Amino acid sequence: MSGDHGAAGAPEWASEQAVSATEAAELVGAHFADLRGAPVRLLDTGWDNTVYLVGAEWVFRFPRRAIALPGMDREIAVLPPLAPRVPLPIPVPELVGTPSHGYPWCFWGARLIPGRELAEARLPDADRVGAAGELGEFLRALHDPDLVPAVGAGLPDDPLRRADPGVRVPMARERLARLSEYGVWNPAVEALLAEAELLGPPTGPVSVCHGDLHVRHLLVDENARAAGVIDWGDVCVADPAIDLSLVYSGFEGPARAALLAAYGPVGLERETRARMLAVFLCAALAEYAASTDRAQLLAESLTGIRRAVAG
Repeated sequence: MSGDHGAAGAPEWASEQAVSATEAAELVGAHFADLRGAPVRLLDTGWDNTVYLVGAEWVFRFPRRAIALPGMDREIAVLPPLAPRVPLPIPVPELVGTPSHGYPWCFWGARLIPGRELAEARLPDADRVGAAGELGEFLRALHDPDLVPAVGAGLPDDPLRRADPGVRVPMARERLARLSEYGVWNPAVEALLAEAELLGPPTGPVSVCHGDLHVRHLLVDENARAAGVIDWGDVCVADPAIDLSLVYSGFEGPARAALLAAYGPVGLERETRARMLAVFLCAALAEYAASTDRAQLLAESLTGIRRAVAG
């Protein structure tokens, strides 16, 4: 979710460039001779990209909106040096296509990371302990201060101000109001947002951050273990709270405890920022899911709001 505003009258996730499977096959085949004629299957669409499996090994991402283009450039630059420094698989762009054949934007392909989105895995909270601990180890490595000079040069500094409650709390309230039929805006949610609103912009040390880490971007395998972290278009340098939001929206109880034990201490102020952002992200995902008939994502997102405000 690289942006927060769509064209007037259009949903934020409306595509500006929709690439069909036929068009994807033509573009990939024109750029990469070894993949010419390989079967192409739609894996999924998101706010910013249409994603196809080409053959049995390659995943190609085609931007849907111009706002996603700078993020694609950052992925191409940052993910190759970042991959060996983190303990879970992340996509590594190896095949980069340039504008041609009627498609005006770059696109890229990486080797498939097998797994299912946590949002779609239907895992009970009790079965999330293993993945939670592995995510905690991943985030500890990602947020290592040494990564900032090593791979963070040139990354923007939280361009969407995700960790700033002065920006995100009003946006969260707007989205929650549009979800009124689901009863998610309750006193506990408002109390959390009001507490966060007392905080100013973050002033602590920054880390390399995924930037948009939520239940669609953590993959799990058939054994409920963490399998990879995908969709890095919002990678940036920021307060770690923007990634820690998933701690509070995706996990609770023993699973959350396992994640935090692996990650390390999180101060109260950073926790409040993370919980606030978790509410915002889950509300955005719920609105998207309700509008695009994604029942499981809707259920997971609404539950994520509850988890985020629970003790």
